[in-house]
Amino acid sequence: MKYRRFGKTGLDLPVITCGGMRFQHSWNSDDAVSDGSQKNVEACVLRALELGINHFETARGYGTSEAQLGRILPRLPRQEIIVQTKVGPQADVGRFRDAFEKSMGLLNLDYIDLFAFHGINNDEALEHAMGCLEQARTWQREGRIRHIGFSSHGSQELITKAVRSGAFAYVNLHWFYIFQENWPAIHEARKRDMGVFIISPSDKGGLLHRPSEKLMRLTDPLHPMVFNSLFCLSRPEVHTLSCGVSSPEHFDKHQETIKLMDRAAEVVGPIERRLQGEMERVLGKRWVRTWRKGLPQWHETPGEINIPWILRLRNLALAFDMIEFGKMRYNLLGNGGHWFPGNQAGDVENLDLEGCLRHSPHAEVIPGMLKEAHELLKGEERARLQEES
Repeated sequence: MKYRRFGKTGLDLPVITCGGMRFQHSWNSDDAVSDGSQKNVEACVLRALELGINHFETARGYGTSEAQLGRILPRLPRQEIIVQTKVGPQADVGRFRDAFEKSMGLLNLDYIDLFAFHGINNDEALEHAMGCLEQARTWQREGRIRHIGFSSHGSQELITKAVRSGAFAYVNLHWFYIFQENWPAIHEARKRDMGVFIISPSDKGGLLHRPSEKLMRLTDPLHPMVFNSLFCLSRPEVHTLSCGVSSPEHFDKHQETIKLMDRAAEVVGPIERRLQGEMERVLGKRWVRTWRKGLPQWHETPGEINIPWILRLRNLALAFDMIEFGKMRYNLLGNGGHWFPGNQAGDVENLDLEGCLRHSPHAEVIPGMLKEAHELLKGEERARLQEES
């Protein structure tokens, strides 16, 4: 395993961490846990430790994950593990306090190394976090929390705003090959010596554990998951990637990443150029290099259509055959709340997009592309994982 200093926290984190969102028994935190599920979680934890992965990350919103980790983590040498949980901020500090206390009780630990305000996805959530910050500072002074950060699925502008507040020691955010818009926020975090934790690089990063055959060919000789991890870790500004496992063997592919880390730039560069070349071949060089320019945000668009994400999914589906990923994300639109906001493009023919697209060099063709994307990707509506059962 390789380790990197996690910014101003001073902690040496493994570059691959054990994410606890997918191995829990249930999304309902009060459900009873089966013996088989608990044995699986403990096997995942022990396998992680065998590989040198001593950072375990969970959240109040991850169902039974905290409770299940709380059965094994206290049996491990406390000074040798790094534990992170996340709790959503509340307008009512009392409710926030209650949620934190429940997390601590379930984890069965005296302190946690890393605490994050979960889901700082809009200005309201950031405001609530700032309102709860003094309570978190109190826990920090009491030794129950060592370092305070935040987790966000929000816009780059919002994440940068939170980073610039100076209130946090680290940030959890999305940034990977297919979604690089958050780089300015990472740059700002680096300037402030903040830890940078990449959320869901293999799942939200393209459903890379189930890649298309074409994507496999394009990233050869690397598996797409290994390519994406090396793409992220080739930047020293990035400190660790979340590996959300549901069984112990899911760590295995990440071992290839570790073996190649010292040659990351060397092996990633040719694949990046191949991917870029194929996208330009399929979609046209001008489109690929300028499609994002002048696009409105979802809340600036009639019908609140999430134009940037729909066009991104269309690009990936057409250029890399990433249809399954496209359908997974597209059919979450309209149901994702502030975690994945905006709507689909099913009603695009009845909307006037001229005003919101006035700054785009592709204003004339985008409505047709949105319709095409809808026809290509529309399937059954999806709920967020936390809402599935």
